[in-house]
Amino acid sequence: MKVSAMNDKAMISIGKLSGRTGLAVSAIRYYEEQGLISSERNAGGQRRFRKSDIRRVSFILIAQKFGYPLNVIRHELSALPQSRTPTKADWTRLSSKIRKTLDQRIEQMQQMRDNLDGCIGCGCLSLQKCKLYNPDDKAAKLGKGPRYLLGNSAKDLED
Repeated sequence: MKVSAMNDKAMISIGKLSGRTGLAVSAIRYYEEQGLISSERNAGGQRRFRKSDIRRVSFILIAQKFGYPLNVIRHELSALPQSRTPTKADWTRLSSKIRKTLDQRIEQMQQMRDNLDGCIGCGCLSLQKCKLYNPDDKAAKLGKGPRYLLGNSAKDLED
């Protein structure tokens, strides 16, 4: 799509977006192919991005560092307006969803850290402690894997 001269001044080149975010031009093209960001074309056919895409790309990079896959990031970004620069309120709504998930992950990791040297509820029964903490592999009733590290406890077996 051709960008008008007035809009063109509010837009930035792919090189400028790359320079501001530290992301390679090829990665920006990939994000565009994946529907995470979009560009318009100027009269010369060059891609132009909104200045607000600096923030979108930065959000993508941060979310990826937290382990979010691109399909989840795409879904979250779809809640942001495409026709205008997202406001602080828009970003606050988006970040509150992410914050909730991160808080859950932090809690789970702290629990894993604190219980790493104890029974993990894996059913190995190879340690003397397993006879105390997980007799007869009762933790298996809670599901597969290291149940106590995944958030369950022996109290869950009492129900």
